[in-house]
Amino acid sequence: MAKFSGTFDLKEPPPWQNCCYCSGSGNNSSSVAASTFVPASSNPRQPQQQQQLQIQQSQQLLTFKTPADFVRHLRQHHCTVEGGSFVCRYGYNDVCSSLPLDGVSDRDYEMHVNRCHVNQQQKESHIKWSVFSAAQNLPAVLNDPSRSKQTHFFTKKWGDAFVEHQSIGTSPQLPDIKWDHFDYYLKRIGKRYRVHTRIAKTALPSSSSQDQQPAVSDRLPNGATANLKDIPEVFLKHNLELHSPASFAAVFPGIGNDGEQAKQSSRLLQEKLSHYLDIVEVLIAKQVAEKSSAFFHAMTSQDAIMEQMREATAHVSRLRSRLKLIDDTIIRESLQIISLERVRSNNNIVLERLKLMSTVHQTQPMIQLLLSTQDYVAALDLISTTQEILSQELVGIHCFRHLPSQLTEMERLIDKMLTTDFERYSTSDLNRPFAGDSQVAEKVLDEDKLICIISGLLRKRNLDFIDTYKQEAITTVRAIVKQMVIEVIASGDAEICLTGAGEEAQSLSLSEWIVLLETATVTLLKLLKRVRSVHDVMQQTADASAGKITDDVSFIDTEAFLSVEDYEVAKSKLANLLQSVCNYCHERCANLVSNQSLEKSSVSADQIAKLTEIVDRFSDGCETVCGIQSVSLKMALRAQGTRYAQKFHSERKAKMALLLDSERWKQAEVPAEFQKMVESISKGIFLWNKNTELNGSSISSTPPQAVLMVEGQPFALVGAALLLVQIVSEYCRCASQLPVIASQLARNVIDLLRTFNSRSCQLVLGAGALHVAGLKTITSGNLALVSRALQLVLWLLPHVKRHFQSLEPNGTSTGSTTILTGYDSIEKDFASHIKEIENKVLAIVCDLVTSQLANWDARPPVPSQPFRNISRQFVKLHEAIAPILPQKQVATIYRVVHKNFKDKLREQLLRNNITNNGGPQHGTVVSELTFYMETLRTLKAMPAEELRDETLDDIWLK
Repeated sequence: MAKFSGTFDLKEPPPWQNCCYCSGSGNNSSSVAASTFVPASSNPRQPQQQQQLQIQQSQQLLTFKTPADFVRHLRQHHCTVEGGSFVCRYGYNDVCSSLPLDGVSDRDYEMHVNRCHVNQQQKESHIKWSVFSAAQNLPAVLNDPSRSKQTHFFTKKWGDAFVEHQSIGTSPQLPDIKWDHFDYYLKRIGKRYRVHTRIAKTALPSSSSQDQQPAVSDRLPNGATANLKDIPEVFLKHNLELHSPASFAAVFPGIGNDGEQAKQSSRLLQEKLSHYLDIVEVLIAKQVAEKSSAFFHAMTSQDAIMEQMREATAHVSRLRSRLKLIDDTIIRESLQIISLERVRSNNNIVLERLKLMSTVHQTQPMIQLLLSTQDYVAALDLISTTQEILSQELVGIHCFRHLPSQLTEMERLIDKMLTTDFERYSTSDLNRPFAGDSQVAEKVLDEDKLICIISGLLRKRNLDFIDTYKQEAITTVRAIVKQMVIEVIASGDAEICLTGAGEEAQSLSLSEWIVLLETATVTLLKLLKRVRSVHDVMQQTADASAGKITDDVSFIDTEAFLSVEDYEVAKSKLANLLQSVCNYCHERCANLVSNQSLEKSSVSADQIAKLTEIVDRFSDGCETVCGIQSVSLKMALRAQGTRYAQKFHSERKAKMALLLDSERWKQAEVPAEFQKMVESISKGIFLWNKNTELNGSSISSTPPQAVLMVEGQPFALVGAALLLVQIVSEYCRCASQLPVIASQLARNVIDLLRTFNSRSCQLVLGAGALHVAGLKTITSGNLALVSRALQLVLWLLPHVKRHFQSLEPNGTSTGSTTILTGYDSIEKDFASHIKEIENKVLAIVCDLVTSQLANWDARPPVPSQPFRNISRQFVKLHEAIAPILPQKQVATIYRVVHKNFKDKLREQLLRNNITNNGGPQHGTVVSELTFYMETLRTLKAMPAEELRDETLDDIWLK
């Protein structure tokens, strides 16, 4: 296989594998090969077979394995160096077509060889022409019935690229031929080829051998051997032309000379030509003798072939006669049946086409009939179907040439008619009078007509009708509000100039505004119900048009024609319709609320509650009808409520400031109404009444009490503290009545309590009451009353916080968290203030104890004056705070004072070097302490177990 792979290889070798101008296939291949690779033989009689073997060996040397070997060969044999410049000679007649004749440098020559003789030849491989390379001719391309009209005919150039080439894939009917399929053939032919080559080599005559005797058939009459090489080459040329002077001179040398010599030359030339003729005749005779058997075999075969031809002719004649008989008896009648069937089919097609034309001819009357019954969808479907038939089935029918334009114009007319009818319907439906009962659901006016109009608009994909209805509804809302304002103003006597929007901002009374708002909300709610009814009809029609399931029997027979995209657009527009109209109604009502300034009129909480009730009822009705919530009206109400809350808070804050500035900080009597108020607050009820009876008698007839009882604990309070509780209760009652401003009031309560805390601290701890109220001094009793008032506020804070927290709609909203944080902060401030007051009382007593003990010495008389002063101060402190503060707090204060007394006494004993040694000074100290302890036991300010004598043992140093 390897031996014959080169012979049967279907692929061409790469261009750099052989030298095109040194191989035997070139124009000067023989000379180049002989001069370059085959050395000249010194023996002129070298055998011809040896010379052919050397030429084959030299040609095998020209096969290169790598491109580098090919480049090296070009540099050695196809390149000349002239003055340091390299000139490429690789080409015909030793001239390279791509390199200048004047030469280039060594580096440029290397680049030239790689670019032009190695890589370029690989890219531009020679493709042999075959029958598959033939292109179509121009008439075949222009007359191709399968191609449409060419618009670029005059812009293309004729050639192979005139017709787009299409790659033809492999056929599934043909097997996949591989190299293995040729193995058997190569093996069989290879054996025969080797035998043929061996026989051919052994049969060649060896004319160069001197020992071999020539055959008898090669002998001439004179005994010489006939050899073709004895004949000059000029006679062997196929284009021998005797009229050429050179050829004539070569054939007839010496012709034209005069004399005897010319005659001898003529005779000699005649003998040479006769000799050449004998050689040719002998060789021809030899060839005829060698091939005589082949000639006889050819003649015999010719006779056999002629006999076979006569038999074949007879068979063909019989076959033609039989085919003619079959054609006459079977084929023609069958073909006639097929032809008749085709004629009948064509006639049926023509009949169906005529029926279709008759139906199309009745289109316009049918459209008029459908429009008269308001069946717009069917009319539009008929127009669409007719146009489709005209463009597909009845193309080129002359009688229908104007029908498409007429149908298009009729479709535009229907579209305009639908738009006009819908606008007229919207205006009449929205502006008709409302029903008397607002709870009665609004019915759609002429529902069947509305469904037909909407279906037609949806069939035309004209979805702008939803926006048109929305604008018409908004215009109706604006007209309704304006008309109501005019009616309210007309009922009064004042002359008022209306604004452009239809509302008069500041001239109506608050009661008139409330009546106007209530009437407007009721009317607008009826209008929203009417809009919702129309919206439902639109939605149901869109659902039926899109093929959605609907429960309404009016849409059962409706064919789905609305696409999914258009259905989604219509659905979003319908949702926007309700939202936009509802929001606009809220905005118009919000303008009514916002234009009325509650700051300039004496508004009451009942009026704000009435306003809140109207707004809530309208908002809930809108949410029920439209399914959405709007915040504009509630925000306007909240703004008005905020103004009212600010006014409410400013009035009470100013009142509290006046009360604190005029407070003398003395204990006040507690009226029965305050006691009833605190009892209600302890139960979580802030809605108390002054006229409520207490134990069967009126509160006003019940005498006042000295203290306020809060959950069983007495509170001695100043008048400002009682009024603070009353004001805080008013905030809570107002928040219960007006939940819309509950969060604002909760923050106002925090601000009020913070103001009370800071102002009381300034007046008492800061001694501001000395200048404001004209007090001479700030006593412990004043401090105790302030502390008790702050404790009452600390008791009140959790009830107030729970009350406001219960008014929050969600309970855990951000506003509620902020309010709770504010109450926790104010609670810490009050506790800190109470601690400061307690520290102030302790500081006063501790300073007195320190100053008295600093001048004390253990000497008679007993009790000494410092101990008498300390006991007297303890008694005064007890008389001041015991009736006001609870016993537990009093015990805490005295416990701190007692501890401070022991610490100061221990320091004094250490300073005077007095110890418990039983001496006179020790006895004096014991007597002093006995007097001190008896005073504390008499006051009962501390528990008895803390006033035993053993508790004083720690004053002595161990």
